[in-house]
Amino acid sequence: MLSKEQLHDFRTNGYVLVRQFADATEVEALKQETDELHEQMARLAEAEGVSGYNTRLQNGAHISWEERDDVRRIRQLMNSERVCPTINRILHSEKMIGAVRQLTGHDEIIKYHSKLLMKAAMDGSYTPWHQDWGYWRNTSKEPTQINCMLSIDGADLENGCVRFVDGSHTQGAIDHKRFESASFGIGLDGDIESYTATPVETAAGDAVFFGSLVIHGSAPNPSNRNRRANTFAFDRAGNHLDESVEEVLLTDVS
Repeated sequence: MLSKEQLHDFRTNGYVLVRQFADATEVEALKQETDELHEQMARLAEAEGVSGYNTRLQNGAHISWEERDDVRRIRQLMNSERVCPTINRILHSEKMIGAVRQLTGHDEIIKYHSKLLMKAAMDGSYTPWHQDWGYWRNTSKEPTQINCMLSIDGADLENGCVRFVDGSHTQGAIDHKRFESASFGIGLDGDIESYTATPVETAAGDAVFFGSLVIHGSAPNPSNRNRRANTFAFDRAGNHLDESVEEVLLTDVS
């Protein structure tokens, strides 16, 4: 359960850092399951005859690749719970669903998506400043979503940790502009230094919970260390414009 102090931080800043949300066994399993995903998914894409910077595979994964031609490197992998069993277990765990229930104030919670962000060493590119609501407003009624970014590797300024603009969620929704990008097609103007923001440095297993209106972004990863993380996005039941796609999360997956 999140403490009163953590809930206060979330309401004040728009996000809250929870240390050691995943234990050492879970972190080790996450690392093992994602260690060779670049090569595994590239081989699958080739075998299925799909190409381009955005590909959908038969296993349900939707991949956006880094925009380079010499080697395949995953930028983000949607529906990551279909590829990594440990991600699926954490997605359905009582600790995750319980935290989201606290933050939303609702008992019936749905999965909005599960997305693996690889931000590979030497390859991981810039994520523009944005509110998640900028992407999600076309499929939802209200900005009530909660995102949980779970660190698989440690993240710091050197390898592109996420930066949050404290309290920016109180501004409400902001109009975004369109970019020419295969992965992050909308965002806010400016480079990584354009906002006064808090870099949230994490250890493997730490989680950051944040709402859909807080402004955030991250620098490229020029280091020799990966900065893998998975984002679990949730919402209250009944908020999706197409409620037929909603699946209420109630129990753990063994």
